[in-house]
Amino acid sequence: MRYLLDVNLLVAWGWADHADHDRVAGWIGQVKRSRSARLFTSPIPELGFVRVSVQRAGGRVSPAEAGRTLAGMLASLGPHHGFLPDDQPATDWPDWCRGPGQTTDAHLVLLATRHQAKLATLDAAIPAAFILPHEPHRG
Repeated sequence: MRYLLDVNLLVAWGWADHADHDRVAGWIGQVKRSRSARLFTSPIPELGFVRVSVQRAGGRVSPAEAGRTLAGMLASLGPHHGFLPDDQPATDWPDWCRGPGQTTDAHLVLLATRHQAKLATLDAAIPAAFILPHEPHRG
């Protein structure tokens, strides 16, 4: 399976004090043990990680520091990580996208679909996304 990582998933994974850190880190570990799964990022989730990281730290983390944290996270994925260029036009919208608060989510769902992937997220309100399980599958 191929997954495009959402901003909320990256933030939870990147910061050990986040309420969903263990949930996301466990799932990432499970994916890394899989030989068939790949994890992708794209410009919007990467920029979102930097922005949210700086905001949640109240300015104690600079954009450069957040970028280095993200680079280390992605490097830890090794061959399981890929980068999707954002080649999804801003002219196509799914029917469920009805307001400004849904545009980024809708865009990322369409981008993931364009690249035969699923948007992986913690947000259960995003139609057609893969919602991270609360408990990692033990198998």
